[in-house]
Amino acid sequence: QVQLVESGGGLVQAGGSLRLSCTTSGFSFGNYAMDWYRETPEKERELVAEITRGGSTNYLDSVKGRFTVSRDNAKATVYLQMNSLKPEDTAVYICHFKRFHVQDYWGQGTQVTVSS
Repeated sequence: QVQLVESGGGLVQAGGSLRLSCTTSGFSFGNYAMDWYRETPEKERELVAEITRGGSTNYLDSVKGRFTVSRDNAKATVYLQMNSLKPEDTAVYICHFKRFHVQDYWGQGTQVTVSS
């Protein structure tokens, strides 16, 4: 059974930092690219960062230079280090991967709230 469990969210002041974790089980973690998405009631879910199985990364333009995605294949965990947080980063952050290019798996999400 595939499981993705996010943690590390919380309330932080603008300019602060948080580190999100997504601990996974039930699949061969090292064989898949992993993504972080975020969503708010006002905006559609958007891709924030992705990391390939080889470690290459891509980011949403608005978080480049502030967020860093990384993975630990031994722990089957993907991380999102978020620095210089802004109020507009407030969202539910959700871990995701796609298996066999067609089947999507999502975590339950973790709330990040950035106060001004």
